[in-house]
Amino acid sequence: MTMQSLNDLFVHTLSDVYSAEVQLTKALPKMAEAATETQLAEGFRQHLEETKGHIERLDQVIQSLDNVEMENVTCVAMEGLIKEGEEIIQEVEEGPVRDAGLIVAAQKVEHYEISSYGSLMALAKNLGYDNVVSILKNTLDEEKATDEKLTMLAEQQVNQHAA
Repeated sequence: MTMQSLNDLFVHTLSDVYSAEVQLTKALPKMAEAATETQLAEGFRQHLEETKGHIERLDQVIQSLDNVEMENVTCVAMEGLIKEGEEIIQEVEEGPVRDAGLIVAAQKVEHYEISSYGSLMALAKNLGYDNVVSILKNTLDEEKATDEKLTMLAEQQVNQHAA
């Protein structure tokens, strides 16, 4: 699809982040299984449930906008980020260093999602889609909270064990 308007860009970005979230639902169980630190594994499982909720919210956004027809796109950025996480699982021996690597990979994902949801919110505001801004903000807030939890876990526990 050729993007010719801000609405086209919004729809493309929405479709892209939808793809990213769906891909993440498949990656998080693998990350949880690969983690040896109990809190990290539980965090990945908890974020899987949140991610399912993010998809439900995106469905709400789509349903609430009359002029939005989703595109069939694959988020190549998320594909790459997930591939990096898979490389850590395959190439780093099980233990604290792998856990630290999993946190690095997860935070890259979170930062991608934070930028995506922030951009979607800005586009929605400019397009007058005020009814979806709060839905997007709820997800953005959860993504930021997950990133903060990962930082605390890394700084207070995992990185110290890996060192």
